[in-house]
Amino acid sequence: MSAGLVKKPRLILFDLDGTLVDSVPDLAHCIDGMMTQIGRPAWGESRVREWVGNGVERLVKRALIGQLDGEPDTADYAQALPLFMDLYSRHNGQRSQLYPGVKSALEQLKSAGYTLACVTNKADQFTRPLLQALGVYDYFSLITSGDTLPRKKPDPLPLLHSAEHFGLSPAESLMVGDSSNDVKAARAAGFDIVCVPYGYNHGLDIRDSAPDAVIDSLEQLEGLFE
Repeated sequence: MSAGLVKKPRLILFDLDGTLVDSVPDLAHCIDGMMTQIGRPAWGESRVREWVGNGVERLVKRALIGQLDGEPDTADYAQALPLFMDLYSRHNGQRSQLYPGVKSALEQLKSAGYTLACVTNKADQFTRPLLQALGVYDYFSLITSGDTLPRKKPDPLPLLHSAEHFGLSPAESLMVGDSSNDVKAARAAGFDIVCVPYGYNHGLDIRDSAPDAVIDSLEQLEGLFE
């Protein structure tokens, strides 16, 4: 990793799950609780980890069919989703943890004068409590959740909305994420994109999606800038 890989932005957007926070422990606890309530075997954390990254609705569907792609029985899904949502609203943030270096990186970037915002596909009812529970809510000047706008990542709308909110152009903005969804959204919006390799990308190497840079820790982010 060398300096000058990414032009210095004025706005930095961060994805949430898999970038800032390992939320799988909470999600797996709630998926397993849901499965138990409908009389099916629990999956366990390692299996649920393979399915995270496209919103809780998709996660519930994957748990019901036991794989990434496909659709469950409509009645099963209608029964299971409210059970999951109830469990997650009660347990969100209890087992989740910030990835190493996240809080110090946010502190450093905020102190250096960068505008920080969060763009996630997680519903707003779960996004804000999670950021608050982990003590990083106040670092973000704007939070755009999965249900804030009519479309979510990989659509570019949430990224463009964020830049517009601050009166900035895509050229002055950077997306930081962990998945191909983040890369697709950034490319479509005209943002630079930096990724971390430790998040939720369904077992695929994020380097295959060709972001502008890959860093092992968010503490390395500022060192990339020209």
